[in-house]
Amino acid sequence: QVQLVESGGGLVQAGGSLRLSCAASGRTFSSSTMGWFRQAPGKDREFVASISWSNGNKIYADSVKGRFTISRDNAKNTVYLQMISLKPEDTAVYYCASRPVYSTRYDSWGQGTQVTVSS
Repeated sequence: QVQLVESGGGLVQAGGSLRLSCAASGRTFSSSTMGWFRQAPGKDREFVASISWSNGNKIYADSVKGRFTISRDNAKNTVYLQMISLKPEDTAVYYCASRPVYSTRYDSWGQGTQVTVSS
């Protein structure tokens, strides 16, 4: 099992920035990829970004490309999501997740951290 704890959410004005952190513990050696997802009220959970632990390959959703940056610190088992030029539509609960090397799906999830962007 991989335990994930998000932090860094909060209230910010449109155009502002915020950095989210996700600390991983437990069976981190089995984790291949870390991803960020978000869910706004009344909407489905959507993919935001992902990064590979091994080679650092990154994938971004079109909605955040150019504004969000995902990164990782392997020594700290921590993944970050730097968000700039925030928009009200970025308001959501943000979750980090882990995908094991042997699976095509994410199977470990954090508790989520609230990001609210005021207009």
